[in-house]
Amino acid sequence: MRFPTVLVVGAGQMGAGIAQVVAVSGRRVVLVDSAPEALERGLAGIRASLEKLAAKGAPLDPAGVLARIEPAGELGPADLMIEAIVEDAAAKEELFRRADAVLPGEAILASNTSSISITALGAATSRPERVIGMHFFNPVPLMELIEVIRGLETADEAATAIVELARELGKTPAEVRDFPGFAANRILMPLINEAAHALLEGVADAESIDRVARLGLNHPLGPLALADLIGLDTCVAIMDVLHEGFGDPKFAPCPLLRQHVAAGRLGRKTGRGFHEYAPRP
Repeated sequence: MRFPTVLVVGAGQMGAGIAQVVAVSGRRVVLVDSAPEALERGLAGIRASLEKLAAKGAPLDPAGVLARIEPAGELGPADLMIEAIVEDAAAKEELFRRADAVLPGEAILASNTSSISITALGAATSRPERVIGMHFFNPVPLMELIEVIRGLETADEAATAIVELARELGKTPAEVRDFPGFAANRILMPLINEAAHALLEGVADAESIDRVARLGLNHPLGPLALADLIGLDTCVAIMDVLHEGFGDPKFAPCPLLRQHVAAGRLGRKTGRGFHEYAPRP
């Protein structure tokens, strides 16, 4: 088995989902987070997800999958690291420097970043040829796509290994180049931003804007509801990367998005964004 031990760093929604799909593939997972309460929430979320999938007939053993996931507070040796921490370049670069010092030289260091330069993350290490992007989509257990992003120095061998791993996880890889936002968010974020502008300008209310996208454009989820799912703070962070990287005003975050973030209305994770949500159990 390629990558028998995988280090997943960050036990939030994305990190927990990544840990789940990697463990389902039969691999040992070390789920790392410095906050014990985050690890508890992450593991509880994985358990609930596995039980739900099993109840729907998925051929998996929730207890067996959970037994392959080991919580930890610090980095340790592994064959592959998948980073899923906050979407902040400085925080990610600092983590990659630490991982470079801890993981074996042959290990690959991957980032689940949705917008930050893989080349810059590689430059923070002594192994840029073994640094790559592995961008999963939310919810990870259900979404099929993984963007595989090569940095400027990423070796063919590393890219091939990660493409093969994506397929082994039951996902479909799409290889993209290291540009701000890659492919998915370069397309998605202007849509979300324009929907926020339409709301700000009173074109329609949030429910109607999302209804137009769902019923008129055949989107499974409206752009404002999708922004709530992603997290409005994450959307703003991605758009800031796009705006800075391309220098194009079309990527400047809508003032309403920034206002929501300043008010703590971050979407589903806080119970309120463009829409309101029932508290999590």
